[in-house]
Amino acid sequence: MSAPVAVRSATAADAAAIAAIYNVYVRDTVITFEVDPVSDHDMAGRIAKVQAAGLPYLVAEDADAVLGFAYASPFQERAAYAHSIESTVYLVEDVVGRGTGTALYAELLERLHNLDASDSAHAPVHRVYARIALPNHASAALHDKFGFTRVALLGEVGRKFDRWIDVGFWELELGKAA
Repeated sequence: MSAPVAVRSATAADAAAIAAIYNVYVRDTVITFEVDPVSDHDMAGRIAKVQAAGLPYLVAEDADAVLGFAYASPFQERAAYAHSIESTVYLVEDVVGRGTGTALYAELLERLHNLDASDSAHAPVHRVYARIALPNHASAALHDKFGFTRVALLGEVGRKFDRWIDVGFWELELGKAA
């Protein structure tokens, strides 16, 4: 990286860069269960939907480019789940292990912790959940670093590239974030 990583709220102008990062995972990995690349337009709509719900959608960038993104979304749509959030993070492959994910997650968790009830139906956030296609040692290590605990394993719940994929669920009580 040519400059320190900065984390900021995503804008519609970031949609193309975010889609480019994400679509590598769609095309080449089982980390996401999506199988069709996401258009820039659709990604802009996803960003807007998260932010309209009063939840953070962040990008990490250096002086040259967007290096990754992270966001929070409702864990489930039912009203009783309102204080449970799902977190997501994706990085450009060559920055994995260089602190970009840590910077994104630290800011995401801080913003979730500081959500104002007047801005979000999800405030206060009680639990944050992460869904990780396994094996994914980098993502598991990132979540472990922030105090998440693996609480469930769904065996062979997804199928992509002609193979079965397990998914683990990690959980964090937000008041106990590291």
